Amino acid sequence: MSRFIINSIPFETRLSHDAKQILARDQGRAKRFLAGLHPHGPAAFQAKNSNKRNSSPSSTQDSVDVTESGVVYSVPVAVGQPSTMYSLLLDTSSSNTWVGADKEYSPTSTSIDNNKMFEIVYGSGAVTGAEYQDQITLGGNLVAKNHVIGVASSARGFSGVDGILGIGPVDLSSLGPDAVRPVTENLFNSGVIPAISIGMSYIPGGDNVANGEITFGATDTAKFTGSINYVPITTIEPSDKYWGIDADLVYSENMPLLRLSAGIVDIGTTLLLLASDAFKFYRRAAGAEEDPTTGLLTVTEAQFAEMESLFFTIGSETYELTPNAQIWPRRLNDVIGGGKDKIYLIVADMGTSSGNGLDFIIGFSFLQRFYSVFDTTNRRFGLARTKHTAAEIN
Repeated sequence: MSRFIINSIPFETRLSHDAKQILARDQGRAKRFLAGLHPHGPAAFQAKNSNKRNSSPSSTQDSVDVTESGVVYSVPVAVGQPSTMYSLLLDTSSSNTWVGADKEYSPTSTSIDNNKMFEIVYGSGAVTGAEYQDQITLGGNLVAKNHVIGVASSARGFSGVDGILGIGPVDLSSLGPDAVRPVTENLFNSGVIPAISIGMSYIPGGDNVANGEITFGATDTAKFTGSINYVPITTIEPSDKYWGIDADLVYSENMPLLRLSAGIVDIGTTLLLLASDAFKFYRRAAGAEEDPTTGLLTVTEAQFAEMESLFFTIGSETYELTPNAQIWPRRLNDVIGGGKDKIYLIVADMGTSSGNGLDFIIGFSFLQRFYSVFDTTNRRFGLARTKHTAAEIN
């Protein structure tokens, strides 16, 4: 019987540099999803493995890459032998891994110079440099050997990080006809992990945006309660191109907002976005008003005391988002340019009506309350409750 290493590594989370515009950024991202741009769900992996090279979008305006995310994740990654530790942005949409934006790369005993140059243009940045093969180590003992990486000679738009760790299907580089494979696929093909999947857990409630841990190829039973509920990727376009699921959404147990609707789970979206018609019903039920500064909904203390839970039915399970889980952490109001004592809601208007195949986007603000699994090998998404699901932390 094969033995696989189960290892979780920490990630740090932060809002993008223009955090005061999170709603506009999330809505712009939703429009790109609705247009079916830059697919990066399990279907995109299948297309890649059918010898259909996933290339970059036709223009940077079409990008749904990591630089266009409202929230970004950085992870510690060791490169080379002896290794150098880099802080890399986790990119679930592209396969490209590169270093050298901040900390300089030094070749070691495992480095192979491919004598090629590479260039990647992102939505809000760009990088050029040389192509190498090298050893990548995650968490101390998940080792991807001879992995193709870029070594930056010039990088724009990546302050505070050393580069990107690509675990998605889309090759954004100009490295020729053969697509660069993500590090997770390298680990899977070499038998290090049993599946191309990631499990993500969060630690909300601190002085900063929630951090957490990511597990490659398996799940960490210490991070969730009960069991993981897995559902297949939806067949409804365009949600099927991403991490799309089918769900019902009800407010206060008796006010349906969405029925048999398709939407997506996206760690790069900050808020919980609903189709405009569903959002209007929610806003009316909560008695909320739009805040002119942030664009988010806001409620008074009295209204908050009367708010009810949101219920997502996904597969055979119903998940409750309590009133406390529906508000932005008040200790972080200044991050979004909000008033110190105001109560802002994380539920926001997607800007398009329901029935277009993308009726909701479950983003970071929802996911931090749960344990989530993105299982590419089995084309499914998993969700489980954690000790933070119903916690009064906001």
